Amino acid sequence: MANTHLVYMLKCKDNTLYTGYTNNLSHRVMMHESGKGAKYTRGRGPFEVVHIEDFPTKEEALRREYEIKQLSRAEKEELIGAKRKKCVRK
Repeated sequence: MANTHLVYMLKCKDNTLYTGYTNNLSHRVMMHESGKGAKYTRGRGPFEVVHIEDFPTKEEALRREYEIKQLSRAEKEELIGAKRKKCVRK
C-alpha cells in the first residue's frame, strides 16, 4: 500500500460525517481517536470508517475529497450506502 492515496469518511459518535485524505488510514484514524487529528473531530470519537476510496495520485485523491465535501448529507449517505451494497453482494 506504499503509494496508495485514500479518501475516507468517518462517522463520529454525534452521527456527523467527516471526510479526509491520507496515505496511511490506520495511523490517521489513530490520530483522530487521540484528539490529534483534524480540529473538527476532536471530542467526537469514537469513529467508524464508513467509506474509503483509493487513488493512484495525491492530486486525484484531494480532488475527490473536495468533491465529497461539497455533497449534501443525503448525497454522502447515498455514497456510503452504495459502497456497502456493493461490498455485501460480493
